[in-house]
This record gives sequence, C-alpha cells and structure tokens, in this order.
Amino acid sequence: MSITLRPVQALRLWQNVALAEINDQRPDLTMRQAAILLTIYLDPPPHTVRGLAARLNVTKPVITRALDTMGAMKLVSRHRDQRDKRNVLVRRTVEGALFVERFGDAIVEKARGLPL
Repeated sequence: MSITLRPVQALRLWQNVALAEINDQRPDLTMRQAAILLTIYLDPPPHTVRGLAARLNVTKPVITRALDTMGAMKLVSRHRDQRDKRNVLVRRTVEGALFVERFGDAIVEKARGLPL
C-alpha cells in the first residue's frame, strides 16, 4: 500500500504531529534523537553505539549524548556486550515502546484529518 501526499500535506502532517506533541507536554526529542529512537524500535536488534553511528552517519559521541538524554527519559537502556566488552548494546524499554507506539498513533490520527 502506498500513500501519496503532496509536499504541503506532508509538511502539514509533520506540523500537526509536532504541535500535538508539544501541547500534550510529552518529552520532546530533537530530530536526531527521534531518528535514533525510531531506528532502535523499528530496525531489528541488536543495536550498538557503533552500529547506530554508522547507520546515521554521525560520530559515536553524537549517539552517546542522544542516548544519555533518552536514557534519562527511560526510552532506552545501555549495557556492555558480555561477548565483546568493547561494544555497548542499546536496548528497548517498556517506556520507550509505549512512547513510540503512542507517537505512531498520533501520526495516524493527524493523517486522518489531512484535507485531500
């Protein structure tokens, strides 16, 4: 199934979702944090700091800073890989799964209200 949106509709959808998120006073994420979070929750694990940095074409410190913030929000957690101590594994959390699911629901709800 394919959805076709004109650029102005896509931007309006993005605006409506962003405004709803702000108005609900939920934790707001930067674009980079959102991209990292969605990668963790939509792409199959395992996820590592090194792997996320490569996937998003940024440095490991960029990923680490974002994970620090999202970890404080309990959206993700980090653990040392017991098989390879050099790797840091990034894991999903219940709070993060609920956050992502609710965010998806918000997008669907706002998309229903788009004018054709």
